[in-house]
Amino acid sequence: MEVHDWLREFAESIKALLAPFPDLREELRSLAIDEEQNIAIAYRVVKGTHTGEGGPVPPTGTAFEVDTVSVMAFDGDRLRHLTMVMNDLLVDEQLGWA
Repeated sequence: MEVHDWLREFAESIKALLAPFPDLREELRSLAIDEEQNIAIAYRVVKGTHTGEGGPVPPTGTAFEVDTVSVMAFDGDRLRHLTMVMNDLLVDEQLGWA
């Protein structure tokens, strides 16, 4: 599989995951950059409302809010590695999915 094919498939899978939350938004609360190591750490709050199709149940109109932390490693100006930490269970509980 070519890289661009993999990226296209990945982008489509992300769209499907986000479809239940058309109002998905994030607030950047803190950003730390280590220029020597080419690493950035972002603390964000992600919010959304289940108003779109998708998910384990029809749209409920229920909202969620969750803290996330992303650690990004760069090779020059290109993203080399990304780790995102988020409490998925908290989101499921807030939406009534768990």
